Amino acid sequence: MIRFEHVSVTYPEAQHRTLSDVDLHIGEGELCLVVGRTGVGKSTLLGAINGLVPHFTGGILSGRVTVNGRDTSSHPPRELADLIGVVGQDPLAGFVTDTVEEELAYAMEQLAIEPAVMRKRVEETLDLLGIAELRNRPIRSLSGGQQQRVAIGSVLTAHPRVLVLDEPTSALDPTASEEVLAAITRLVHDLGVTVVIAEHRLERVAQYCDRVIYLHGDGTVASGPPAEILATSSVAPPVVRLGRLAGWSPLPLSVRDARRAAVDLREELQQLASPAVPASPAVPASPAAPKSAKPELSGSPELSGRGVTVRYGNIVAVSKADIDLASGQIVALMGRNGSGKSSLLWALQGSGARESGSVRVQGQDPSTLSPSQARALVGLVPQTPTDLLYLSTVQAECTQADQDSQQPAGTSAGLLDRILSGIDPQAHPRDLSEGQKLALVLAIQLSANPRVLLLDEPTRGLDYSAKEHLTQLLKELAAAGHAIVVSTHDVEFVASTADRVLVMAEGEILADGPTADVVLASPAFAPQVAKILHPAPFLTVEEVAMALGSKP
Repeated sequence: MIRFEHVSVTYPEAQHRTLSDVDLHIGEGELCLVVGRTGVGKSTLLGAINGLVPHFTGGILSGRVTVNGRDTSSHPPRELADLIGVVGQDPLAGFVTDTVEEELAYAMEQLAIEPAVMRKRVEETLDLLGIAELRNRPIRSLSGGQQQRVAIGSVLTAHPRVLVLDEPTSALDPTASEEVLAAITRLVHDLGVTVVIAEHRLERVAQYCDRVIYLHGDGTVASGPPAEILATSSVAPPVVRLGRLAGWSPLPLSVRDARRAAVDLREELQQLASPAVPASPAVPASPAAPKSAKPELSGSPELSGRGVTVRYGNIVAVSKADIDLASGQIVALMGRNGSGKSSLLWALQGSGARESGSVRVQGQDPSTLSPSQARALVGLVPQTPTDLLYLSTVQAECTQADQDSQQPAGTSAGLLDRILSGIDPQAHPRDLSEGQKLALVLAIQLSANPRVLLLDEPTRGLDYSAKEHLTQLLKELAAAGHAIVVSTHDVEFVASTADRVLVMAEGEILADGPTADVVLASPAFAPQVAKILHPAPFLTVEEVAMALGSKP
């Protein structure tokens, strides 16, 4: 179905080829997973499939790419729209209509599909992705995860034979991502659709794929069965890393297979683990709960919110939320898409709508301060980091951030290099990958050295190594006395990073407790290692390695 014949891609002023002499054949009805470190060229590989590279992105493509016999060099993307559906990293950038139902119908309108067929497909897609209740909602009123499902649905209604997805689950909660991947798998198995996915959260996708394409970072690729490629790749999900540590062969790709292989390991770890501390359920943070049920704070909180309510028209996004953030603590904010996490963060930062309630940071309300004063108290990295990027080079953004924060020259650039090294300082910020954009904005916000740092989905577009660097950086900031909140659906990141977890639903904070208590009490939020080794109380591969006295 898809053929790459000696394909190389070179961008202007690049020091090396992004793709180098790539030979691939992806058959009909295959689910193919593209993996690699952040910025190695995964999006370029996907873009070459439908001709976006080089027709839209520029650069020089040598070799030949054909899809179902059509050569992308002579067929621009518009002539492949009936054959190939593409969902990019930023769903909002691809929307062309105002409401969900209109967006689902748009691609079919361009392909001149009969109205009766269009209506039927829209209904099927709404049900398939579980978004029927959103049909009349304005797209810009949706959460990031809801927008991502709409973007996938807008492509599915055209019934493409090839589906190309760039980070399709990055903004989805664990349950929603399972539903979307189940729908995609159904298309592969039942209809023979060929699906190519680039994804950093391999723990969500690896078990479903037929083939893995691994980009080494020097332009070359390796292709083969998932267990074979992931056995030696520099990026691998926790289940594979645990299998490597335990010496399992063949390597398991799913929790189910790993549990079967882990019988002896569980017994050994249960003997090594402290016998006196079984995980307890998270304590609901309801008004009726006693104060002792919530985590105790030592000293005055860095940030205190009381009765915070956010309303958009008739929709109550946050309902009378009480929250205290302690110095030196990393708090994860979790919950399904649309539960109010982003609205709460913006209300705490001061720029977002707040109908009622109070927020205090060092005795001041951030919403009453000037932007520069507020930024020194509370920094926020939004879900769409490009909202904060407006200059023409990475270097210019870093220089401006240093000036705005009155920090020594090179502060922001140094932070960026620590978070994600190798970004060209002369690159245009909007030409970066989503992970690189996020790293840049995080460095800009950290340059102000805020007492409270709020991050909204900071691991979107980051590979495992970049997330480890981010974890280390956040822990150093916490050790220096900062209070940190991370709104995320990345349960593996939460397991390795957070001290405390808040769970939101329908605008309310339902649970508030230590990380182990909360995530182990919920199948949806439990990391892979916890599921595999239950009832042994381990959350990460690193914890297992430490218990066994070996390196992960």
